[in-house]
Amino acid sequence: MNEQPNFANTDDLLLLIFAGVLPAILIIVYIYIKDKYQREPLIQIVRGFAYGVVAAIIAILLEIVIQWVIGTMPEGWAGAMIEAFVVAAMPEEAAKLLMLYLLLRSNPDFDERFDGIVYATCVGMGFAASENIIYLVAHQVWVPVAMARAIFAVPGHFLFAVAMGYFYSRLYFDTADIKTALAVYFAPVLLHGIYDGLLFASKAEPGWSTMLVIVFYIFFFRMFKFGRKRINEQLERDRQDPTQRAFYDKGD
Repeated sequence: MNEQPNFANTDDLLLLIFAGVLPAILIIVYIYIKDKYQREPLIQIVRGFAYGVVAAIIAILLEIVIQWVIGTMPEGWAGAMIEAFVVAAMPEEAAKLLMLYLLLRSNPDFDERFDGIVYATCVGMGFAASENIIYLVAHQVWVPVAMARAIFAVPGHFLFAVAMGYFYSRLYFDTADIKTALAVYFAPVLLHGIYDGLLFASKAEPGWSTMLVIVFYIFFFRMFKFGRKRINEQLERDRQDPTQRAFYDKGD
């Protein structure tokens, strides 16, 4: 079990918080710069990040309830998949989607397809920063953990957010069908569940760990390509159709 670090002074704690939040802020800056045509007001960016922090709190409460309902977790593959999908991916992405909906339901600045990705990223990064700090506080030697999470966990949450924001905008601006509506939630859940499942299974099944870690790296690379493609696709749609009107308004 990891011992919690003993923060001898405020500077140590501030450094930990900085290390936990910085990767998320850098990703927000990246996606903000990518928003070429009509950037979102900074106050909305901050709101999105704050909503992500709230999503993290909601997710923690949901996970506590789910773990209580499940009780003793099965061992091996079954336990890894239940933990990845049921305990982690489903409640976390549900909390993020709830906060994204609350952020966008009456937001006049949500007027471009790429905005869905921007706002989902802000929520996702608020969530990731909060989760980062919790993980780092729980480790006596937190610097290696911070580095590993900056490379994988935070970008992972970013790519889950890209999927959610992409399908949210598709549903809002282009096609209000059941398939797209389900994808808003289940696409990030699937990515998140596979991501966590490969890591959890590599620990639960030591004999398969090397292969599973290799598969994880391949999956992460493919997920990165998926996210980049969705980002460029929405930017191109905005370029070709600068008069953004929601699908629901097109009958007016």
